[in-house]
Amino acid sequence: MTSTQTRFPARSTGIAAICCGSGWLAQSVPTEVLDHSVGYGLIAGGLAIGAGALGRWTANRSGSKATSDRWAERTRRQGGVAGSWDVLRHGSAWAMRRQALVLRPSLGDRSWYQRLRTPVTEYAAPIARVGMVRVFSPVEDVTLSLGGPRTGKTGSMACRILDARGATVVTSTRTDLLFLTGPTRAKVGPLMVFNPSGLGDVATNVKFSPLSGCKTARGASDRASDLIDAATNLGGGGGSGDRAFWTDQARQVLAVLLHAAAVGDHTMRHVLRWISRPDQARDSVLSLLDHAPEMREVAAGFFDTNDRTRSSITTSIRPALAWLTDPTAAATTEGGPDEVFDVAEFLRLRGTLYLLGAEDAVVAPLVAALTAEIARQARRIASLSPSGRLDPPLTLALDEAALICPIPLDRWTADMGGRNITIHIAAQSRAQLQQRWGKEGAAAILNNSATIIIFGGTRDPEDLAGFSTLTGERDEVVETKDADGKVVSTSTRSVPVLSAARIANLPKGYVVLIRRGLAPSIGRVQMAWKRRTVRKVNRTAKLDVQQHSTSYEADARSHDQDEEVRTR
Repeated sequence: MTSTQTRFPARSTGIAAICCGSGWLAQSVPTEVLDHSVGYGLIAGGLAIGAGALGRWTANRSGSKATSDRWAERTRRQGGVAGSWDVLRHGSAWAMRRQALVLRPSLGDRSWYQRLRTPVTEYAAPIARVGMVRVFSPVEDVTLSLGGPRTGKTGSMACRILDARGATVVTSTRTDLLFLTGPTRAKVGPLMVFNPSGLGDVATNVKFSPLSGCKTARGASDRASDLIDAATNLGGGGGSGDRAFWTDQARQVLAVLLHAAAVGDHTMRHVLRWISRPDQARDSVLSLLDHAPEMREVAAGFFDTNDRTRSSITTSIRPALAWLTDPTAAATTEGGPDEVFDVAEFLRLRGTLYLLGAEDAVVAPLVAALTAEIARQARRIASLSPSGRLDPPLTLALDEAALICPIPLDRWTADMGGRNITIHIAAQSRAQLQQRWGKEGAAAILNNSATIIIFGGTRDPEDLAGFSTLTGERDEVVETKDADGKVVSTSTRSVPVLSAARIANLPKGYVVLIRRGLAPSIGRVQMAWKRRTVRKVNRTAKLDVQQHSTSYEADARSHDQDEEVRTR
């Protein structure tokens, strides 16, 4: 098939029109001069020629070859990047409004005029501005921001935190996100801080015990997996061979011990003591498991095995409980009933939870376990709704996720979006993702991210080559000149749309957007501290951390009272 075959068949269509016109004129000639059957024949022949030409043109144009040719022509014409019309069709506010009823089922109760007046940020997050068009990401999509330190990832992530309409979970290795977005988020719902590392002397006003929910075998198994998997991810991936075997054994044993501690009203310190002194703990633990013969058998197998096997299991468990050696971290897990974190209430009141952690491996399993508990409960609540989605959505803003929150993002990014659990990830490089989740896990995260936002500052040649490959290739015209400077010949060569050097040296504030269904584009991101509303709120209402060091239940009661007043 040649390119001329995909052009509109003007000649054939013209012949068909002439035949039809001649046939129509022939009808006006008296039958004594010209039989009317000639006119009918001309009309029928013209219609057949026209239908055949148009049918062939349509078939050729809709074929794979024609589609590929059109894409190649568009790439050549636009230099390999997305044009304004492409951005408008796939990433603009108008494109998001077409998905509004799917993304926010509750909007179905509103009239078309009310839906038109509903802000787009109710169901999509603004990412960047490409030319004159602002690009959005729907709440069901995962975004991944990659870039070196101090390139604007955190400032851009803060914008997504501010724009979130539902409950929001924020992870960070610093307190800047808390003080930048906290005053504004406090106007949306309760403000909570979980700071097991004691960063910046910010008070923790919510407690989370890993034993919560462990009175059931399923709950204990989930919690053990959260802690062990987080500690395993700290080593880069889940491992294989002997490591995978001992990790699985550690999950089973820790689940049994967590269940025993929960039913016996013990604490996590008792669990650590049982692991450290198994011979002394045997009888007391087994007596707590009389109601669960299967779990009692697992515990007996652990206590009665040889020292070498038991040592291998405890060695796999200890990293998951290392935070118990930090008094500050341990204190965040010990609280009264009024301080227990209620996920359902958190979602209903559209609260904001800041998970702060130092850049070390001690508190990471604890932070990951709390994040996993929120996600698990959110999925359960979403499954109870007719649409299977949370409304409003839950936002997980994971800044420096690879450092402090080693949750199984390779699995989460695959199915969370369909439940309206929005995941925004920020990391320093693809290599950092590989170090944390392994090569296969990092590849899964990249594949599951509908929007990849590449900041400048990256210096790793392998990462830069990968980013450049994602942008694709374009044809570049090369001219050959003689000694006098006259062009004697031209040729074309394939070059990357964006070279590795150009990506590495992106100006501050500029990003490369690689979005599903859209050619790569270059845009500008907004920094949260430049927003007029943020500057105004932060000037007039400085965040008083001590004010929010009260219990979560007190915040919930005050918001319930506000809801009653508004209802009246």
